[in-house]
Amino acid sequence: MSSKVRSFEPRQSMRRSSYEVFHYKDAHLKEVELHHHDFYEIYFFMKGNVQYNIESRSYLLNPGDVLLISPLELHQPVFRPGGGKYERMVVWINKRFLEQLSSGGQDLTQCFNTAAPGHTNLLRLEDRDRQQMTWQMGLLLEESGSQEPFGELAAMTYLVQILVMLNRYQLRQARQTEGKPAANTTIGQILMYINEHYRENLTLDHLANQFFMSKYHLSREFERLTGTTVHRYLIQKRLVMAKKLIQEGASATEASQQCGFGDYANFYRAFKGEYQISPREFAVRLKRGVDPQVTLLPLGEGGAGKNL
Repeated sequence: MSSKVRSFEPRQSMRRSSYEVFHYKDAHLKEVELHHHDFYEIYFFMKGNVQYNIESRSYLLNPGDVLLISPLELHQPVFRPGGGKYERMVVWINKRFLEQLSSGGQDLTQCFNTAAPGHTNLLRLEDRDRQQMTWQMGLLLEESGSQEPFGELAAMTYLVQILVMLNRYQLRQARQTEGKPAANTTIGQILMYINEHYRENLTLDHLANQFFMSKYHLSREFERLTGTTVHRYLIQKRLVMAKKLIQEGASATEASQQCGFGDYANFYRAFKGEYQISPREFAVRLKRGVDPQVTLLPLGEGGAGKNL
């Protein structure tokens, strides 16, 4: 496994139509912008001092924690001081591929289901399960792309075993979430408010009045605790939901109107700037059966997203 440890590669799009696995170890990383992607992600935290924000929830991670991130969920790691090397293993899984793996009423996507009662992104594994996860992830990494006979078949076996383990753990884990809104109650409430009211004409002044704060204090605390601005978070949320509507069959114009963009020109600029493709081109690719999980390139630092 050690031979496949690598420094961080700033890439967000999948190169394969099935799954990809990474083992990263970095001494220094710059601040990471809020981002999202169209595939499932298993994030296995190994070392560092990291707070991970997913939508309006915040998780202070312990070594051995697993985060399950669903398609389109906004997420972002926040690096805390004194963390040393930042080490993690990450598995990306194409949405269609994971759905195809599920058979006979056994839904392997269940552990990612954000609508399930008591759902939490965080699985805090016990010692035995943590050791098993480390072993299974290492075997998956070794066999993935291997030139050994039956290497890819072996990798698929380990991937399914990991997914079964995580689904079982999610089912039996206590329904008490480990997350708390943002690291600050008021900012957490603001995040949830934006998630519920993104279709409306939200402004910084409106939020400040709603939560009895000065807009300067709100803006400063929001950015300090989330790593992004109120405006950036709101645009990201609207884009995520607009893309989802287009995937479900809505036109680009309908998606723009339903997701709070003032006019189509604003929506076009935001969508094209984020994904390097226009909303209508995105819809055309979907109709042609081109997988957007492979072709889209959400932007992050340095012109690429973050698999962090």
